[in-house]
Amino acid sequence: MKILRAKTAGFCMGVSLALHRLEQAMASMPELTRRGQRLLTLGPVIHNPRVIKEYEARGVLCIDDPGQARRGDHVLIRAHGIPRHVEEELIRREAVILDATCPRVKAAQLAIEKQRKEGLGTLLLFGEADHPEVRGLVSYADGDALVFGDIDALEALALNEKGAYYLASQTTQDIEAFAQVKDMLHQKLKSPVPILETICGATRKRQLEAYRLAGKVDIMVVVGGLNSGNTRRLADIARSQGVPVVQVESAAELPRAMFQGKERVGLTAGASTPADHIRGVHEALAGMG
Repeated sequence: MKILRAKTAGFCMGVSLALHRLEQAMASMPELTRRGQRLLTLGPVIHNPRVIKEYEARGVLCIDDPGQARRGDHVLIRAHGIPRHVEEELIRREAVILDATCPRVKAAQLAIEKQRKEGLGTLLLFGEADHPEVRGLVSYADGDALVFGDIDALEALALNEKGAYYLASQTTQDIEAFAQVKDMLHQKLKSPVPILETICGATRKRQLEAYRLAGKVDIMVVVGGLNSGNTRRLADIARSQGVPVVQVESAAELPRAMFQGKERVGLTAGASTPADHIRGVHEALAGMG
């Protein structure tokens, strides 16, 4: 069995920077402990349950509510960013904020804020409404936003043909789907809609490679957190090529029966997947051949 591995599989820049920031912050943990303070992340620093468990074992606490932070606690803002009101709450609680928001996400936040300040209408945001990144992006539009997850949801929106809107996307959305969204909006609205190109370059590369790789193999394996949106989209893109797809977080989850008789296996991974997790799956696949 031949294994074809995507060159772009694994950590993107934003994830690498966030984890580097967290590792740096961990150097202060003994002093924080001495003062009765803590190192916290507000939500999972990245969407990979295995990585989060590893940091918890090293003493990093993950909280879900800014109200859980105490004065002097060091709170790391995850790669997905946070809503503005959450950041304001941390400031009110006198926590020390360590901002590890992905630069691409931060750029999208600021681009949306600029549109809002210029009064250019309502934000139409292509993304998952319950995703932490999306909640943060919407906050930079001061809540004047309509979020939709697919073409059908966009079609169902009661948009005013003469209304003022601008369009942006969650940074890890499907680039082909976003192109379809832009085409539909041009047909749906009479006036031109300003487009914020907020899908990051790393996402584009990973999706294009997954698309091409899926066309060359008998089955695809996608490694990454089941709660990771960008990982799920890689799996969806591979399925669009008509091949079976297996998404796993570890080698132990590989369904061996699905690989019987398969000659070529494609292997890729989400942007929150460490190299050793990918290597473990690769080695397990090689052992089946």
